[in-house]
Amino acid sequence: MLLGTMMRAALALAVTAAVSVGAQAAGIIEGDAAAGATKVAICGACHGGDGNSLVPNFPKLAGLGEKYLLKQMQDIRSGLRPVASMAGQVDNLSDQDLADIAAFYDGQQRTPELADAELVELGRKVYMSGIMDRKVAACSGCHSPTGKGNGPAGFPGLAGQHADYIAAQLAMFRKGYDDATGRVNDGDSKIMRTTAFELSDLEIKAVASYVSGLK
Repeated sequence: MLLGTMMRAALALAVTAAVSVGAQAAGIIEGDAAAGATKVAICGACHGGDGNSLVPNFPKLAGLGEKYLLKQMQDIRSGLRPVASMAGQVDNLSDQDLADIAAFYDGQQRTPELADAELVELGRKVYMSGIMDRKVAACSGCHSPTGKGNGPAGFPGLAGQHADYIAAQLAMFRKGYDDATGRVNDGDSKIMRTTAFELSDLEIKAVASYVSGLK
């Protein structure tokens, strides 16, 4: 009986080890939200302790998407995505640290914003249906009709995000590069470049306002 129990325990350990090795080989990092809570003190100065920034220049990180958050922080650390306000902030953090921070912030509840009533109709049209004659895809296809995003696919949740921040990002995607850094928005952001390229200033403002008001 004891031998059987020991064999089952050994088998369980072997399976656990194999899964762990397989995950590492695949580049999968499991974030620990509890550990992340102890690592976000410096982040809170700009993004808020619970990931809800009070200043539109700094995006809300609460509920943004664990996979998305991890990738953005890795890109910032590597220099692939230069962000002046983030200079040096994540340079000394490991992938595990970043995964823990991403898990913590993704688990927080995002505070809502209020959409501009005069822009809601246009914003809803662009977000939900796109603009067919200009081949602008509906934002809801990737970011979901509720604006909650698609975590497994790495598409961030936009509901409740600062409208000014969303509009600024869309303007950069439309232009194709970042004025501050000269970085070309390329790689996995091409879909956003294609979508934003055909949007007018008013449409960008409207869709940003609309999605910020989603709850």
